[in-house]
Amino acid sequence: MRKETVLLIARHFWVNTFKTKAIYPLMTVIFGLLCFSAYTGWTNYEKQTEIRSHYQHEARESWESNPDKHPHRMAHFGTFAFRQKYPLSMFDSGIESFTGNAVFLEAHKQNSVNFSEASLSTGLLRFGELSMAMILQTVFPLIIFFLGFSAVSADRENGTLKIILTQGARWKEILMGKTLGLMALTLLCLVPVGLLMLFFLIAEGGDAGLWPRFFVLGLVYGMFFMLLSMVTIAVSTSSAKSKNALIKLLAIWLLLVVLLPRSSQALGSYFFPSPSKVEFQSVIEEEIIQKGDSHNPNDPYFKQLKDSVLKVHQVSSVEELPFNYGGFVMGQGEKNSSVIYENHLNELMQIYKKQNSISELTAVINPYIAVKNLSMALSGTDFAAYVDFQDQAEKYRYELAQKMNELQMEYISPAKVSGSNGKTHVVGKENWSEMPDFHHRFFSFGRAVKNELLSLISLVLWCLAAVWYISYLSKKAKSV
Repeated sequence: MRKETVLLIARHFWVNTFKTKAIYPLMTVIFGLLCFSAYTGWTNYEKQTEIRSHYQHEARESWESNPDKHPHRMAHFGTFAFRQKYPLSMFDSGIESFTGNAVFLEAHKQNSVNFSEASLSTGLLRFGELSMAMILQTVFPLIIFFLGFSAVSADRENGTLKIILTQGARWKEILMGKTLGLMALTLLCLVPVGLLMLFFLIAEGGDAGLWPRFFVLGLVYGMFFMLLSMVTIAVSTSSAKSKNALIKLLAIWLLLVVLLPRSSQALGSYFFPSPSKVEFQSVIEEEIIQKGDSHNPNDPYFKQLKDSVLKVHQVSSVEELPFNYGGFVMGQGEKNSSVIYENHLNELMQIYKKQNSISELTAVINPYIAVKNLSMALSGTDFAAYVDFQDQAEKYRYELAQKMNELQMEYISPAKVSGSNGKTHVVGKENWSEMPDFHHRFFSFGRAVKNELLSLISLVLWCLAAVWYISYLSKKAKSV
């Protein structure tokens, strides 16, 4: 295959494309959409980051400003944990608008993550949020198909293909040249998007894993556009007429972008139904009651626990213990409820993973799903990132509750005192600041790639298969 011939055909395709008047309004619209989505993504990221940081700071100030108080009352007073937005979320919002942003942390109860943007918005958000990723994944494939559907078929129809072949060009050179020319057109949009994101990310800064994520994200979309370009040229080559090629490409887009993703989601929910929020919480509450109520002194489980503690310390009443028994009981109750909650949550997460597994497996036959999964994972807006925040919040909640129980055991007198107030029943407010504030941390770049390794392998294999098919087609293609 001669390099000069390939470049000549690619340049000829480029020049002919820009001779078509329709290309200019088309490019103007796509540039306008990308610039608008970049601006809205940036402003939304800045606004949400400011709001969440502000209220996280206010929650901390509210916690520390409490007066001298009984530690168990502080455990029920609780605090909030806010999920921070990852800088690349301005590129791909993923499922973040539907998963909630904040959770209230209190003793003995694991609350759900609430205040999602979808719950506070109109139903229009369910049609999808306008983002750069959404445009590149759904709209831009149509642009590529429109630009390249007649790349080979039109030359066959007007007889140009015969002339090119008689002048010494080979089929492989023609197909590779057309593919290269079409890919060069896609870079007109990919490069500006990359530069816009680079500008915003440099202005924002970020952790060490940000730049590898950004680089791989660009590589993923580059492979996706290369695959689309090769598919477009292959369909144009195998079609007798240009209109047939366009119909085939539109059918491919409808299948990969609309039908398969929706079908896989519906099948996941059908085969692996998940309990409702009320059902999930009810089962946990019933099991906790069966295990034992730490607030009920006559509960059989905790009565037996009290007898064993008294026996170990060789005393006849809890007032004679060297620590506050109430704090000890609350700590045991917290431990029991947390174990029960974690077991049921793990079961629920397994159901969700099974639901998502059907969609993930379709990435093997659908490169659009592979790109979508990789884009969300690298942007920190996928389901795994949400679950990681939920785990961090629950770990902090448990540590906070147990810290208050430890303060009660250590500083609250075990002896009964008449009255419901007085310094005997409280600890100093300086103890509240000893518990560090909640800080949401994003997991590493390596973990993000590992979570979507199947999608990455699938995309690479699709690109290799497309290269092979172009080579195979060059031996079977006909000029008439």
